[in-house]
Amino acid sequence: MPDISFGATRHTSRTAVAGCFLAVVAAALVLGGYAGLTMQKLALAPGFKLFLAGIALSVLALLLSLVGWRQTRAARGRGLAWAGIIISLLLVAPMLPHIIAAFTVPPIHDITTDTDNPPAFVDILPLRADAPNAAEYGGETLAAMQKAAYPEIAPLLLLNMPPAEAFALAEMLVQRRGWTVAASVPAEGRIEATAQTRMMRFQDDVVIRITPTDAGSRIDMRSVSRFGKSDLGVNAKRIREFLADLGGL
Repeated sequence: MPDISFGATRHTSRTAVAGCFLAVVAAALVLGGYAGLTMQKLALAPGFKLFLAGIALSVLALLLSLVGWRQTRAARGRGLAWAGIIISLLLVAPMLPHIIAAFTVPPIHDITTDTDNPPAFVDILPLRADAPNAAEYGGETLAAMQKAAYPEIAPLLLLNMPPAEAFALAEMLVQRRGWTVAASVPAEGRIEATAQTRMMRFQDDVVIRITPTDAGSRIDMRSVSRFGKSDLGVNAKRIREFLADLGGL
């Protein structure tokens, strides 16, 4: 069997050596997946899987490096353990909020202010033709999961503001956020746009519906991820912040 100790001695824990080695491999996977997606050199699914594999491996590398640090007495061995710990932490720490969110939010990616009659996509549908996630709403099961997780997501009522004025303000906010507008139809009170994350260029589609009420205008909004079973709370946050900004104008 070949020697893969990388110079380990009886004073250097092989666990520390393995942890450092795995940390380097994890870094290569994470950076490769991230760069591939950001530079659009890799397709979304394989690029994201490569990235996730690197994050999972970095957690294992961190555990092995910590164990190796406790086991080794040699200065060189401690150095390898520290290298594994530092590299792994640099990979895991930025992802920690997302890892926590993965276990604390429901595995859904379609959020709307109106679960009974969600705003429908029209012009964005061709752009989602190859998206893993469907544009059709998931029905009562999805609505129940959303209401349990995000009970605060609700329509925005703008008193004494006619729909035309509300539409103009909503359109202005969409443009300020840098979303790519696919449709802006004042006669229907409908705005469709795509928001793209800075990291890895994930795309989420948004549709805003503005309808008149006796006292002013009602704004409904829906945000749907094209990829991923769970959105880690991103779509609910997007709706919450957009409507808060709109209501504050």
